[in-house]
Amino acid sequence: QVQLVESGGGLVQAGGSLRLSCAASGRTFSSNGMGWFRQAPGKEREFLASISRTSDSTYYADSVKGRFTISRDNAKNTGYLQMNSLKPEDTAVYYCAAGVPTSTWSQYDYWGQGTQVTVSS
Repeated sequence: QVQLVESGGGLVQAGGSLRLSCAASGRTFSSNGMGWFRQAPGKEREFLASISRTSDSTYYADSVKGRFTISRDNAKNTGYLQMNSLKPEDTAVYYCAAGVPTSTWSQYDYWGQGTQVTVSS
């Protein structure tokens, strides 16, 4: 079992940056890939980025490529999403997930509760 808790969300102006953290508890964090998703009101859950268990492979959605960076520190049982050059359309609830590191949300077994990111124009 893996429990995930996101933090680091908040209100930021367009062009600003935020770093989201995903703290994991449980012994199997390092055995799982990680992903970040977001969901805006009235929209479907959107894949953002994924990272393999050992960080040797990362994958990004086109919408965030070059602006967002996913990383993880297995020694700290924590994953991260560095978000730069934020835009108002990035406003959403952001979720981290653990499981098979793909762009498909159903491949992830564990989910955090989400953290709100609001980007003002």
